[in-house]
Amino acid sequence: MRIVHLANHIRNSGNGIVNMMVDLACSQANAGNEVIVATSGGEFDELLNRHGVRTFQLPQSSRLWRIFSMIRAFRELARECQPDVVHAHMVTGILIGRFAAVKRNYVLVATVHNVFQRSASLMRLGDRVVCVTKDVAKSMRNRGISRSKIEVVRNGTIGSPRRSQMELPSAETLERPCIVTVAGMYERKGIRDLILAFSLVNGRFPESNLYLVGDGPDRPAMEALVHDLKLEERVRFTGFISDPRSYLRNSDVFVLASHNESGALALVEAREAGCAIIATDVDGNPEMLDFGRAGVLVPVKNPETLADEICMMLHNHELRESYRQRSRIGINEFRVENVCEQYLSIYRRAIICLGKRSGKRD
Repeated sequence: MRIVHLANHIRNSGNGIVNMMVDLACSQANAGNEVIVATSGGEFDELLNRHGVRTFQLPQSSRLWRIFSMIRAFRELARECQPDVVHAHMVTGILIGRFAAVKRNYVLVATVHNVFQRSASLMRLGDRVVCVTKDVAKSMRNRGISRSKIEVVRNGTIGSPRRSQMELPSAETLERPCIVTVAGMYERKGIRDLILAFSLVNGRFPESNLYLVGDGPDRPAMEALVHDLKLEERVRFTGFISDPRSYLRNSDVFVLASHNESGALALVEAREAGCAIIATDVDGNPEMLDFGRAGVLVPVKNPETLADEICMMLHNHELRESYRQRSRIGINEFRVENVCEQYLSIYRRAIICLGKRSGKRD
């Protein structure tokens, strides 16, 4: 099967959409498919090539006036490789894939990652609309997308090609007790809520520490908040870390306080590391935590309740160890090879439904 993946870039910047696409493309190539990733480029180029994935320079932009140049570039690629499947991971890609040809000879698949964005409705242009959780699927149906178009494939990172040839980072020396999050520095990731909750936690556990692993445009505002709360000695901003596994494995409690979260890869990574997890009860988080069996769910935008649950974990060793064990139960569904096979199955069924011969290039 010939597969083209479309995304804005392949930079190693912690973007969950890019990470998931890179893992999927590598796994599909390893399974014997001919795979091309068309983006504006980035640090994952070498990794993709090592797994037999061809990379193609296709600069993509959200500026609509550039859509015609992007379509021209994609048409050249499509004429050359004659794809069976074009898989768009961002809105720009679905527009290119949909309007590049009046009569398409490929299946167009869209994956919805950030359902909270208004532009996610444009993913309806795909022949198949893949949602990363059932909650996302429900949201897309509420937007009027046909149930027959919608598929559900949860994101997974276990066995990631991005990590397969990397040694586990040496253990970071974290000052205990410690709370860790891995998230971009954005308001919607609930970093402010977590800092406010930690100020309450630190009042009860004066030796506690908070590690904020990630970077982003709202970091200065978060650093100012930490300064105002006089927590500079207890809150660490690590910046972006491409492989945060040592932070996860050495944490006492992992927290994801997001306001919106379709299907967080960070929760899969935390479960694989055997963390005691607390996350907001919002969007896809409950599904990623087996509806509270693999982690504690708390109300969104509620620092007081979040602080209470963190304190409970820090205080009760048996409870914390119980959630460490529970986090790893049933995680095999999040293996990258399982995600790969589910997508290949969707492609095959879509090709048949659209009248293509399923064995044409398999």
